[in-house]
Amino acid sequence: MKVVVVGAGPAGIRAVEQLVRAGVTPTWIEESPDGGGRITQRPPAGFTRSAAALYGADAGRARRLHATLDAMKPRTDWRPDTLVWNIRPQDRVLHTQTDGAAQAEVPYDALILCTGAMDRVLPLPGWTLPGVTTLGGAQVALKAQGVGIGAKPILVGTGPLLWLTALQYAKAGAKPALVLDTTPFLTKAWQAAGMMWNAPTFLRGIGIMAALRLRGVPIAEDATPLAIEGVEGATALHWRDAAWKEHVTPCDAVALGWGLKPESQLADLAGVPFDYDALQHNWVPRRDAAGRAPVAGVYMAGDGAGIGGAEVAELSGARAALALLADAKLPSDAALTAHLDGRLRTEARFRAALERAFPYPAKLAARMEDSTPVCRCEVITAGELRAAAAADAPEMNRAKAFSRIGMGRCQGRLCGTPAAEVLASALGVTVAEVGRLRGQPPVKPIPLQQPAA
Repeated sequence: MKVVVVGAGPAGIRAVEQLVRAGVTPTWIEESPDGGGRITQRPPAGFTRSAAALYGADAGRARRLHATLDAMKPRTDWRPDTLVWNIRPQDRVLHTQTDGAAQAEVPYDALILCTGAMDRVLPLPGWTLPGVTTLGGAQVALKAQGVGIGAKPILVGTGPLLWLTALQYAKAGAKPALVLDTTPFLTKAWQAAGMMWNAPTFLRGIGIMAALRLRGVPIAEDATPLAIEGVEGATALHWRDAAWKEHVTPCDAVALGWGLKPESQLADLAGVPFDYDALQHNWVPRRDAAGRAPVAGVYMAGDGAGIGGAEVAELSGARAALALLADAKLPSDAALTAHLDGRLRTEARFRAALERAFPYPAKLAARMEDSTPVCRCEVITAGELRAAAAADAPEMNRAKAFSRIGMGRCQGRLCGTPAAEVLASALGVTVAEVGRLRGQPPVKPIPLQQPAA
């Protein structure tokens, strides 16, 4: 039986661990030079900062994951630096590219997609200036290279990653000039009871917020970012506080992020149907509680199957592998399966409260100025998208044909979510009604001569 696991973050590591225990030798594909995911991003060889300095409270988890990763590599067909850029589901074949050049077709009988997530952004004037990045990008720079995006950055958005990244920068010596959270404090407070489904994580979040305040980091909640200012780079943030008073805060870099969205293009190419999750404001691939997709032989785990966080990624990775083993009538651990099911149900309750505590500011996206570029690849503005709606574009793919939204290098991964909000508002319908941009191969840019060859 040919089993392929795509992704070597927390979900992929735990999936491979269960497969190897059952005697399966999977092909393990990872786009990066090494595994570990993003929260437990592994630094390059020779990096001297300790795990405690790199990962803080996640240091123990990072050590365990990295130890399992290293133990599993020689027991699999390990393929780092390899991009899966297309899937032919009718033939059960993956198209891959290694080291940016070598091409290979990888057949599979069963496929576990652990493709992770990426930052979800809300475009605002100036967001394409040099010095502006995502929260995830700011965190990766710190962990993977030991550098910050600036000496006095401003962090803008909402969600746990906003506060965590701010504290990591403060500890590293780059005290943020401002942490701007678009969510009101009371919105978070009202969800405290629901977040007690994972009390350790909830209390850790409270501790992070308290630590930032004790360090004197300026914090604004229920605030609205208006524009990033600068000419050759980001030099200030123009914003409005909860009392509608406007401010301009100097900075040397800006990081943006309003939660995460699944990296689900491969699931799309595999033929998996999608559903709109109104709570997360994300389109997510359809799967059951164990990770089985409606497409035979396809399983999904981690944030690529719906945002749940690093802890859920580990649980769901192991659970998807156990589902695959059970379906293939191979040995699987019934007691572990029951334990994972219980944990995942509990974590789902916690996650629902977390999403309500840090909602995506859909109204801000829908009301963005006409001149704001929504699609930075093709420089398509919100006004052009609204013009497409007026020209009879009732859904996202029609708007793409009219405006070129989502036709750039990122293929709508950055612009898809805010573009849907703008289009839905212009049409007077729900985001679910305007749909999503369909996935197209290659899922990421590859050399043109490779597929031709």
